[in-house]
Amino acid sequence: MTIDDWLAVACADADRRGLEDLKPLLVTLAGATRALREEGWDAGTRQQAQASAPEPRAPGPPPGDGAAR
Repeated sequence: MTIDDWLAVACADADRRGLEDLKPLLVTLAGATRALREEGWDAGTRQQAQASAPEPRAPGPPPGDGAAR
């Protein structure tokens, strides 16, 4: 769902509920969300998470000494 799709649904819901005063707030929220997504506000966080992720390792032997009991 795009921001514009969400905004249309949210505004229609506000209309159905008789909450006309809510619509400017929804428009502001949609604009702020769009600006954050366009700026990549969380790109640094994602890069840090990828850099600190452990390196994948090949599977080793199962735990234990392997002796049957």
